[in-house]
Amino acid sequence: MSEATEKTSLRVKGRLMSASEIERTLVRLAHEIVEKSQGGEGMVLIGIKRRGVPLAERLGKLISTIEKTPVPTGVLDIQFYRDDLSTAGLKPVVTVGALGVDIVGKDVILCDDVLYTGRTIRAALDALFDHGRPRRVQLAVLIDRGHRELPIEATYVGRTIPTSSREIIEVKFQEVDTDEQVLLVERID
Repeated sequence: MSEATEKTSLRVKGRLMSASEIERTLVRLAHEIVEKSQGGEGMVLIGIKRRGVPLAERLGKLISTIEKTPVPTGVLDIQFYRDDLSTAGLKPVVTVGALGVDIVGKDVILCDDVLYTGRTIRAALDALFDHGRPRRVQLAVLIDRGHRELPIEATYVGRTIPTSSREIIEVKFQEVDTDEQVLLVERID
């Protein structure tokens, strides 16, 4: 089935977070990360493309300000690691893209906007380990909406928002969407 055929109508049910609420949540997450990590030394934040990248960059800046030392951030592209690629026809050739930062022996915090089934994070872990062996890997997400299909749990969660299977959480970041908010959207079949 093509993507156009699969598309259904979406209806916005409500705004879950404003720009200022996102900022406050990120400040809290940054402090929590510093506290649990006993500082920022040896820490690297890796954003999962797309909306995990601005999340990692923002958290990196906040932690750098708190700790008065730079915290490196990188970008992880997982598109060729997804376990749903086999349904898309021929398997693509996987080429490892540069993270932009060294992770070997570091405490890596993977960053993504929404944790749902866990499949994106599983793919991210596969991709991450192709770049080397970190000392430890933790997960930071802005929203955890439940419905896990894999045993994956975030270490740092901005908000837990239970949803139905018909609902979608849409995170919009200024850097990607020229908008800043979190919306609850419902599929209308």
